[in-house]
Amino acid sequence: MNIFVLLSRIPWPLEKGDKLRAFHQIKNLSACNTIHLCALNDDSSVDKTLAFEKLKPYCQTIDFIDIPKLTLPFNMLRAFLTGKPIQCGYFYNSRVHSRVHSLIKQYQPDVVYGQLVRVAPYLINEDVCKVIDYQDVLSYGMKRRMDAATFYKRPIFKMEYNRLQRYENQVFEKFDVKTIISDSDRQLIEHPKKNEIIVVPNGVDFERFVPRVSEKKYDIVFTGNMAYPPNVKAVCYLISEIMPIVWKSLPNVSVCIAGATPVPSVRAVASDLVVVTGWVDDMCEVYSQSKIFIAPMQIGTGLQNKLLEAMAMELPCITTPLANKSLRATENEEILVGETPQDLANAIIYLLTDEKLAKSIAQKGSEFVRSHYDWKRTTALLENAMLRI
Repeated sequence: MNIFVLLSRIPWPLEKGDKLRAFHQIKNLSACNTIHLCALNDDSSVDKTLAFEKLKPYCQTIDFIDIPKLTLPFNMLRAFLTGKPIQCGYFYNSRVHSRVHSLIKQYQPDVVYGQLVRVAPYLINEDVCKVIDYQDVLSYGMKRRMDAATFYKRPIFKMEYNRLQRYENQVFEKFDVKTIISDSDRQLIEHPKKNEIIVVPNGVDFERFVPRVSEKKYDIVFTGNMAYPPNVKAVCYLISEIMPIVWKSLPNVSVCIAGATPVPSVRAVASDLVVVTGWVDDMCEVYSQSKIFIAPMQIGTGLQNKLLEAMAMELPCITTPLANKSLRATENEEILVGETPQDLANAIIYLLTDEKLAKSIAQKGSEFVRSHYDWKRTTALLENAMLRI
């Protein structure tokens, strides 16, 4: 197949979940198909030359299109006035649209594949077979942010939640194939035909994320993009509500918060026992230097890549029911799950004081991930759906 891929971000470096998913899907689709990559870009700090070199082995053509910064306020205002989601407005530009259309006309793809509904405005009217990857349910993620927001921010989140929910339904009718990251996310789409959406899970790069023998510097680690609101909330929850309970029993337990662009509220948790690393060149090294991984997610949707990576590296993992709903690991066998700060603190204490339990959870968790989350197998689901159009 000749596949045109449209992304809202350049998929390198892989510090965000959408970039990671896009990169590995492109890599695996390229084995038997021709890939034309078109990635929008709103980040002036991205090294486009390096990104091009990383993507070149898998793409016949690569086009990076910058979204003019000066037009962003106008784009968002236009979305506000026309009832579209603000984030769709943020990523939409009429000149960029003309460029995308001309590229599709030039490459004559068999299929166009857009990641996230924020790129749907560029593809809806193209006369070609179309696939949209919801990835996760942006509207429900916005609802969780709305529920947790302060009273003066809540109306803004509510407006965006309602707009995203409507737009997710509108997009459904315009694309031949719809995909999503998990069945639990699929059930959150408010559309009578939602079961037609094909579940395409993420995977793990098992060549990279393998168990390592390393000296342990940290007792607990949490990773991710530290400007992403669900991760920011998880960090604050971990340090302010869970760890004080742990420290009462185990006063010297150390925590590593590892990930790019930590916002001030994340940097503020640093202390003698809490390290905030910022950008990490090799996350595998951080995993290998830690005894336990915890993902105490309170908001957000979708499959947590950080859990997949940590489990693949044989770290015993702890999370909340929210995150395990998409993961579907067996509680108390492949992962420990806690609802409250006390539950999660108890799980940390159990794993740090019971070496046999920690080893069992780590090994069974790794076996589970290797059985269910392989990029080659998951991307084959996407490829087969494209072939059936």
